[in-house]
Amino acid sequence: MKTIKGPGIFLAQFAGDEAPYNTLEGMAVWAAKLGFKGIQIPTWDKRLFDLQKAAETEGYCEDILGMAGRAGIAITELSTHLQGQLVASHSAYDPLLAGFAPPELAGDPKARQQWAVQQLLWAAKASQKLGLKAHATFSGALAWPFLYPFPQRPAGLIDEAFNELGKRWLPILQAFDEVDVDVCFELHPAEDLHDGITFDRFLSVVGDHPRANILYDPSHMVLQQMDYLGFIDIYYERIRAFHVKDAEFSPSALSGVYGGYQDWIDRPGRFRSLGDGQVDFGQIFSKLAQYDYPGWAVLEWECCIKDSEAGAAEGAPFIRKHIIRVTDRAFDDFAGAGVDTVANRKVLGL
Repeated sequence: MKTIKGPGIFLAQFAGDEAPYNTLEGMAVWAAKLGFKGIQIPTWDKRLFDLQKAAETEGYCEDILGMAGRAGIAITELSTHLQGQLVASHSAYDPLLAGFAPPELAGDPKARQQWAVQQLLWAAKASQKLGLKAHATFSGALAWPFLYPFPQRPAGLIDEAFNELGKRWLPILQAFDEVDVDVCFELHPAEDLHDGITFDRFLSVVGDHPRANILYDPSHMVLQQMDYLGFIDIYYERIRAFHVKDAEFSPSALSGVYGGYQDWIDRPGRFRSLGDGQVDFGQIFSKLAQYDYPGWAVLEWECCIKDSEAGAAEGAPFIRKHIIRVTDRAFDDFAGAGVDTVANRKVLGL
């Protein structure tokens, strides 16, 4: 068995215009002081990371690794959540996605999609240079506007959407395969890959590609009312990244999973800081240890109540407390007597 690496922290929700949150070095030092051992880096924020330079320029990744080493922290994964969203997006979302890509691409969805693919290809090369084995992203969404089948969906609509999704992602998966890095899709509402069924459908259109894997985040499964523990039993071989994020779901006579268009604080399903929600992290960490999860436990802070600094400060000890240092021997070894075939046959009456 493997001991899970951590605690790590995803920097996206903490980045800002003021020090120490406006540079990667400043955030690395900040995270290390809080007790984190790793940082997951958003690659769309050039205040922190220049993805093209990392992929194409000699020495940039070495400098990043050197800086992290001086801070006493590792890089867990790179993230292309925003770029991944643009690999496949329905035209209904065009105005809302304008801020995910450079301003000069506004109003040109085809150019924006091509830009996003290039970003993923650069992410593969950058991950290799940084010595990483997993990459965090979103799948994007062509079919999400048709989630609830009314009016009735045209026959074959979802098949067509997933065929197109697979066609767009297959070259990216192959690029990551060439550099020995897993693509870990965060299964997330508003993405076409949001649960086990949709992930299986995706696998079927990319030929069960070995680089098509999962970023496991139980909070999104709580909000969908899924069995997030049973999910690990089914998909443990594909879980290659892990966001440690809490959530709660308290339906009422007025509102349920869909939330009634309410603000987050009023919704039945809400993201919470670690320990303030309903996720059974003791069982999650036990199952991941049981199944030899090879990666990091990375805090993703999202809470509509608690201050982000408090959530970050509490996150490192929370994760550290839950990481199980796995045993290297069986608990009943003291009673073992080795293998004795003759004795075993006597015990069996043979």
